[in-house]
Amino acid sequence: MTDDHPNPDQILPSGGTLRSRLPPWLKVKAPHGPRFFQLRAMARQRNLASVCEEARCPNIGECWQGGTATFMLLGDTCTRGCRFCSVKTRRTPAPPDEAEPQHIADTLGQMALDYVVLTTVDRDDLPDQGAGHMAQTLRRVRLAAPNTLQEILLPDFRGDEDCLAAVLSAGPDVVSHNLETVERLTPRVRDPRAGYDQSLGVLRAVKRLAPKVWTKSSLMLGLGEHPEEVARAMADLREVGCDFLTLGQYLQPDRTKLAVERFVPPEEFSRWEAQGRAMGFAYVAAGPLVRSSYRAAEYFLARLAGTDSPPKAAGETR
Repeated sequence: MTDDHPNPDQILPSGGTLRSRLPPWLKVKAPHGPRFFQLRAMARQRNLASVCEEARCPNIGECWQGGTATFMLLGDTCTRGCRFCSVKTRRTPAPPDEAEPQHIADTLGQMALDYVVLTTVDRDDLPDQGAGHMAQTLRRVRLAAPNTLQEILLPDFRGDEDCLAAVLSAGPDVVSHNLETVERLTPRVRDPRAGYDQSLGVLRAVKRLAPKVWTKSSLMLGLGEHPEEVARAMADLREVGCDFLTLGQYLQPDRTKLAVERFVPPEEFSRWEAQGRAMGFAYVAAGPLVRSSYRAAEYFLARLAGTDSPPKAAGETR
């Protein structure tokens, strides 16, 4: 469930580094800015698992300087093995840290962020798949940092709506669940326990259980998808009421993961952004370096969070 980004200085089998073979639009400057350095020091001092740093996200400087950060709950080991993700996998990871919810809340209270994204590994090994831990963290963060908008990037809970309802009861501002790729590629890209329809079902259930919560999803491009498949995935997301969409370039985190089929140029992402807006998404962020927690979306959400309710899905009455 993380926003993986490879090490650009990784030595490739053919010689040279990943940075040397990236197209120019994927090369970024080193992060900088006083708020960035302040937040980095606080996260490291408190030993928080910042997805931004661990996944080497290219937008870390932009996001942290702007007051947005992403942190991972429930450990650093996932029970699933998606072929695009570099997070460690194990059938039975270590038990959750019972002190983590309060620890994260205390830290975020000090950080005074505008917007935080809390993401998680999959925990199929736990009776509630980690839902109670997530809900407790959201509640404690709300008490410690009442002015910080909260987004929770959820696993699919294997379709268990009781788990989903437990998290929604904590009142997140935005609920995200990533579709990741088009339907045809899902079996090759994602863990067998994940599913295209199952992910759409999660987003549909969020709207049914909590109609006023904003929902968000993300697609990676460059895995061999066809344009008509991307358009179909976007339409499927709108049909289940998804409000916000991000589209970004897939990059291979290491040699054991799926190879990049194509580097999608910026102008193609611009066309997808325009098409998404025309389809009725309240916000679309699309670009080679965009990840599911990209800063531009958070800033827009910060402006929208005080409105009455999200827009209607295609064919929905409310």
